Amino acid sequence: MKVILYIAPACPFCIIVKNFLVRNAVKFQEVDISKDKKKEQEMQKKSGQTNVPVVDVDGQIIVGYKLGELKEALKIK
Repeated sequence: MKVILYIAPACPFCIIVKNFLVRNAVKFQEVDISKDKKKEQEMQKKSGQTNVPVVDVDGQIIVGYKLGELKEALKIK
């Protein structure tokens, strides 16, 4: 399962999602969109959003800190 977490440094919701992934031992790639404009454009194209966090779970896009949706996508009980 490929998981990409798009974040920005001043985003408190990004920290919540990142901590959730770490607590549940989910391997993920973290992308700071403030440091990489191409990755920011990639995120916007995938999600249709400019806000973070955005999580890409094998192509399933979850915008915001919807932990219920994230649990379901990651098959976490």
